[in-house]
Amino acid sequence: MPLLAVLEGIAGVLVVCAILLDVFQSVVVPRRVSRTARLSVYLVRGLWRVWRAIGLRLPSSELREGFLGTFGALAVILLLIAWVASLVLGYGLLLHALRSQIRPEPENLGTALYFAGTALFTIGSADIVATEGPARLITLLAAASGLGVVALVVTFLFTLYGSFQRRETAVVVLQAGAGAPPSGVTLLETYALAGILDDLPRVFADWQAWAAEVLDSHLAYPVLAYFRSSHDNDSWISSLGAVMDAATLVLTTIDGGPKGWAKLSRAVGGHCLEDLVLYFRLPDDRGVGVERGEFEAACERLARAGFVLREAEEAWASFVRLRSESAGRVNALARYWASPPAQWIGDRSPLTSPRLHGERPGILPPAGATDAR
Repeated sequence: MPLLAVLEGIAGVLVVCAILLDVFQSVVVPRRVSRTARLSVYLVRGLWRVWRAIGLRLPSSELREGFLGTFGALAVILLLIAWVASLVLGYGLLLHALRSQIRPEPENLGTALYFAGTALFTIGSADIVATEGPARLITLLAAASGLGVVALVVTFLFTLYGSFQRRETAVVVLQAGAGAPPSGVTLLETYALAGILDDLPRVFADWQAWAAEVLDSHLAYPVLAYFRSSHDNDSWISSLGAVMDAATLVLTTIDGGPKGWAKLSRAVGGHCLEDLVLYFRLPDDRGVGVERGEFEAACERLARAGFVLREAEEAWASFVRLRSESAGRVNALARYWASPPAQWIGDRSPLTSPRLHGERPGILPPAGATDAR
């Protein structure tokens, strides 16, 4: 066999093995796997950088959210196309290397790619036939790979959309208490004014379970993190950040309250944030992300809602220490996915008059918007 044919065969084997391994790790393995040398990782992240840059330059928030919101589904389709195209290339190189075992013998690589494509899509071709063992085996493997990849991607879609719906159900439920954009201060304020503070432990318990599921699903299937929340002024990232802020205020600023559940919710939520930031290689800045004036305005709102607060200096010092553990990670995730600005979360420079669901007299909007970057 000529040296060129040997090199083609080796290249074909490497391409096929790399793509099948990528599909296996991306779809089948239900846990975090290595990011190295995987087409899916570089394709999705590279496309998102371009997509995000274009989206942030659109003139209105509606256009921006609509444009950015299409990326998750588009990324899955492009992944399928990239996997299939790469398999066609890999099997085409193998069949071109073994062209002497095909009748009629392919005139060029393009013809071998066509034969590989008909085999991969199980279309069959009467005008090109593999006549000997190795070429026949590769043709059968191509057909099996095509059927397998398509079946796995269909199953993958059901898994993604199931996880997405469970994630967003909790986000929508939180809107009723935390508003849109969500705010931890508004969440506490709403429950106090509604006289349902006894239900606050359930909120922290539900979001503890939510954070655990998101941690598991979004690291096993990272493309899920690019699926944007479908509701105006809302985001799964800022919703988690709002619950973390509410728990932080309970632990540092408010006398009484469900401190045990708040601590557990912060622990699991912090673990989720830490692992997501590490996986996506985002900056982990340790800063409180809140000005003293914003904190004092929040305390005034909580006091008017009926909470008993700790002494101001003690509360501020505790708040700074505890919020610094997670604030940078929340902001890094919010900026990376260009989440709608929220109180104390992400790029808040466009946030001038947040819209609250069920806004009532006596409930003030979140304090002034200073950029947390």
